[in-house]
Amino acid sequence: MSITATELKQNLGKYLMLSAHEDIYITKNGKVIAKLTNPYQDKVNTAKSLFGILPKDADIEKAREERLAAKS
Repeated sequence: MSITATELKQNLGKYLMLSAHEDIYITKNGKVIAKLTNPYQDKVNTAKSLFGILPKDADIEKAREERLAAKS
């Protein structure tokens, strides 16, 4: 989730509770300046849960080319 610094100031309690479940990126003038996160979140288990979701024939170079072509 991404919010502005002003939004964070106005609703700090709400975003402190939400940060227990997801990372919150704080922006100022359209640029990310900070991240509010749960220090107890188990990022290792989150990363492990992602293993195996890519097909075995996934090609990094092909994916990169597709991404660059989509931006054009």
